[in-house]
Amino acid sequence: MMPTPVILLKEGTDTSQGIPQLVSNISACQVIAEAVRTTLGPRGMDKLIVDDRGKTTISNDGATILKLLDVVHPAAKTLVDIAKSQDAEFWPLVLKRVNHPCPVPNLVHDLHQGFLWGPLVVDDPSLLPLVPQDYQAIVDAEWNILYDKLEKLHKSGAKVILSKLPIGDVATQYFADRDMFCAGRVPEEDLKRTMMACGGSIQSSANALTDNVLGRCLLFEEAQIGGERYNFFTGCPKAKTCTIILRGGAQQFMDETERSLHDAIMIVRRAIKNDSVVGGGGAIEMEISKYLRDYSRTIPGKQQLLIGAYAKALEIIPRQLCDNAGFDATNILNKLRAKHAQGGTWYGVDVNNEDIADNFDACVWEPAVVRINALTAASEAACLIISVDETIKNPRSTVDAPPMGRGRGRPHTH
Repeated sequence: MMPTPVILLKEGTDTSQGIPQLVSNISACQVIAEAVRTTLGPRGMDKLIVDDRGKTTISNDGATILKLLDVVHPAAKTLVDIAKSQDAEFWPLVLKRVNHPCPVPNLVHDLHQGFLWGPLVVDDPSLLPLVPQDYQAIVDAEWNILYDKLEKLHKSGAKVILSKLPIGDVATQYFADRDMFCAGRVPEEDLKRTMMACGGSIQSSANALTDNVLGRCLLFEEAQIGGERYNFFTGCPKAKTCTIILRGGAQQFMDETERSLHDAIMIVRRAIKNDSVVGGGGAIEMEISKYLRDYSRTIPGKQQLLIGAYAKALEIIPRQLCDNAGFDATNILNKLRAKHAQGGTWYGVDVNNEDIADNFDACVWEPAVVRINALTAASEAACLIISVDETIKNPRSTVDAPPMGRGRGRPHTH
């Protein structure tokens, strides 16, 4: 008697399993690798990516390319997610484009701005009629308050006034007549950055202005660069940062320049925080590959094959550097293998002279923590991909979807 089949999955569910599924997963990950491998190194090529909204991005940054790829294969998506997490952990964003670099020292804040009235409803109000003379006295009192504040700002000795709120025409002219610079609508973030660079503190009142609340800098200058005007503050006594202005012929070039500059700054930052560095240009990969090959010969069984395959995989980095630079990869790798066998630990690809060189002496360095985590993430990704032998993909449900509501004017079905 035949056993009764048990159906566990909904009709239409896509199931793939076995060796074909494993090969499919590996092939999908290879496609991802092929998409970014030509961007590696100083001679890497750029990729032009157009998203579903028509936005164009030109970049040779691998993390940026993977973020913009619309990957649908489940295994390839996993690889992309691992790459994103690696980028997020070791390249935290600290650089951003600003329109007004290092704004505002010698700062006081909060000029008289008047009042903004909204809709007003008062129950059982009391009325106060005013004759023209009384009304004018009130107006004069307001002007006196404004000029009193302006005079206090002037007597404080400040030469640059910055305000989070807009500054009116009267105050602007008052400061201009006294050879003072003022700027309104300054973002609070810029106010704080300037305070940290120039000293002083942000004030909410003009009643207690002393020298210790004023910032200082050696030179303030307003200059025009291209079509934009910028305020430059140089010689800030407490400045630990600086602002870089990027200009270019197209937005895509500026974006890519910012990404490249960001990567360079983050590499230096990482090297300062973790002062252990290794030789770049494929040197560390070749040395690890040589060590693993020697180690694999001491191990019997199939593990020898696995370690040997890992060692061979590490050679992809210097090989790809050669391919991207237009070199003979086979010749360069043969030289590197021979040099590392002779004890040349830091020898890698010399992209400037189409040869090999001691990249540690040539100051081609990489932070050790970056390489360690890259190898760890790559190994974990490979283990994850080859451990999956079945993919179950549920169909888009239409039967179980909530029923459509009856709209206005639609006849009711009985």
